[in-house]
Amino acid sequence: MSKRRLLLLGAPGAGKGTQAIRLVEKYGIPQISTGDMLRTAVAAGTKLGRKAKGLMERGELVSDDVVIGVAAERLAAKDARSGFVLDGFPRTAAQAAALADILLELGSGLDLCLGLTVDEDAVVARLLKRAEIEGRADDNEDTIRERLRVYREQTAPLIDYYRKRGLLTEIDGMGAVEEVERRIEEALGG
Repeated sequence: MSKRRLLLLGAPGAGKGTQAIRLVEKYGIPQISTGDMLRTAVAAGTKLGRKAKGLMERGELVSDDVVIGVAAERLAAKDARSGFVLDGFPRTAAQAAALADILLELGSGLDLCLGLTVDEDAVVARLLKRAEIEGRADDNEDTIRERLRVYREQTAPLIDYYRKRGLLTEIDGMGAVEEVERRIEEALGG
């Protein structure tokens, strides 16, 4: 696979994390998930974690400066030099512009944005089931619906941002995990 600097874009619950793990296993490149990094910071009780905790519990986005800083540090790490799968970053136009700048500074660029498209009602059902299984307090129906509203308002415009740059491939994110994985592999030329 020649495309090794990938961005997975889609609504909360679209399956970005699941597909990122599969890409990591198949291609040996790291998953860079700001959601995981922020949850780790919350669990550790760091200054960043405390700042992010309240926002995350309300389904709001963590400020761009915090997320961009975390992502810049992670993208500069040695294991990300040969490729990565971004999951959950960027989420806003400002973050997308910052990502382009970060990658330019690192002497690379994004190879492909895979936009996972899903039905919102199916996403709510998926996330409620995940919350039940994992005991995640941040996944109740009100919070999920707020996260979807924020996604539509702030992140969904990135679909056009990456389409205009010739980097977007839309993938149907509905169906079995293996079906979605196959669609992604086809998009990657594999």
